[in-house]
Amino acid sequence: MNERVLVKHLQDLADGPVSVSGWVETVRDQKKVQFVILRDETGAVQLVNPATREVGDDATPEATAALELTETISALATGTFLTVTGHLKKDERVKLGGLEVKLSGLEIAAAALPETPIAADSAQDKRMDWRFLDLRQARNNLIFRVQTTLEHALRTYWIERDYIEIHSPKLMASASESNAELFALEYFGEQTAYLAQSPQFFKQMAQSAGFGKIFEIGDVFRADPSFTSRHATEYTSIDAEISWIDSHEDVASMQEELLAFAFQTVADKHGAEIKELFDIDLVVPTIPFPRIPLAEAVEIVKARGYDIPRTDGDLDPEGERQIFAHVKETYGHEFVFVTDYHPEIRAFYHMRDEESGLTKSYDLLFKGVEITTGAQREHRVEVLEAQAREKGLDPEHLDFYLDFFRYGVPPHGGFGMGLARVLMLMFGESSIREVTYLFRGPTRLAP
Repeated sequence: MNERVLVKHLQDLADGPVSVSGWVETVRDQKKVQFVILRDETGAVQLVNPATREVGDDATPEATAALELTETISALATGTFLTVTGHLKKDERVKLGGLEVKLSGLEIAAAALPETPIAADSAQDKRMDWRFLDLRQARNNLIFRVQTTLEHALRTYWIERDYIEIHSPKLMASASESNAELFALEYFGEQTAYLAQSPQFFKQMAQSAGFGKIFEIGDVFRADPSFTSRHATEYTSIDAEISWIDSHEDVASMQEELLAFAFQTVADKHGAEIKELFDIDLVVPTIPFPRIPLAEAVEIVKARGYDIPRTDGDLDPEGERQIFAHVKETYGHEFVFVTDYHPEIRAFYHMRDEESGLTKSYDLLFKGVEITTGAQREHRVEVLEAQAREKGLDPEHLDFYLDFFRYGVPPHGGFGMGLARVLMLMFGESSIREVTYLFRGPTRLAP
């Protein structure tokens, strides 16, 4: 049996015998010739077979085999997985890659049902029901190859700078953010456990442990009944925390370097494919990213003719889009740090500036959508306790967390960033559902 060759490697081979495996994308069954587009995880190739429609009673074994091959191809259903053998031939007239395989044999690994339940233009919810079929599209395949490259680039940046990767627990005894969005479950009968909303507390524990610089890429859970295009009940969070900082600016500087490096890596490897399949020229962001204090951002939005309806002083989604439009027009940039948030709209562990009283924190917007919250953390335990009480939290319920600060911890800060939001905006998609392998939301728990 010939060794399987990936489609992307066919261009590197000389004309001659070859074996390719994949699934049937289309069949054109003409009277004199049959064409099959076969796709594997790396691309698609055209297969061709001169059709043999009938043979006589005295037909040779070769003629009989040719008839059987023709009949097998005629019966192929879209999605059938198979292995073919044949003769590879370079032919610039062939639109699909300038090559084709003339078939000599075909072996079906798993036949598909003749009626495919979805098409490329089916409604999103229907496609999500049949996600494994939806993911066969070349566009979707590219999304997850880019995701792999992006995550590898993030890890490369951090590891080359001596960061430590951690894997924090996803079962917790108490809330990691707020009690409002917790998934609770029975834990061995007598205890209640909660799915982690964030690795926040454990990222900070690593600073108390003397790790210095850490990162984590892992799933988090939010019992949030939101049906927006950018919320999910389970998603992948990209987190980092660093010690010995002077302000949140140190965190922001690290993050913009990280993203510029990661986007450059993606552009180098996949830029041409992203252009071909999504018609997007991936822009590698320049450093530094623009910075705008929140109060100034609110005034900019008002000057653009939009009154933010929120009463807490934060930007709403339309306000974020207006800030992006301003930044794009003014700086030609797709990213912006919005900084200096009021304590009322920030977590109790965000450090506050002694002069302004505002938090040393930021949101990072990418194309007008928030992808990150970052901050310097409050590391003085007595201040932490006071700020927790201000938020209506009982410090006794935070004892395990506050213990991290009772035995010494350096000044530190970090960020959390949603992977799916970054990919959604990178590919110009309208929903994180399109860039999430298997989306989980209030009404979707399967497949």
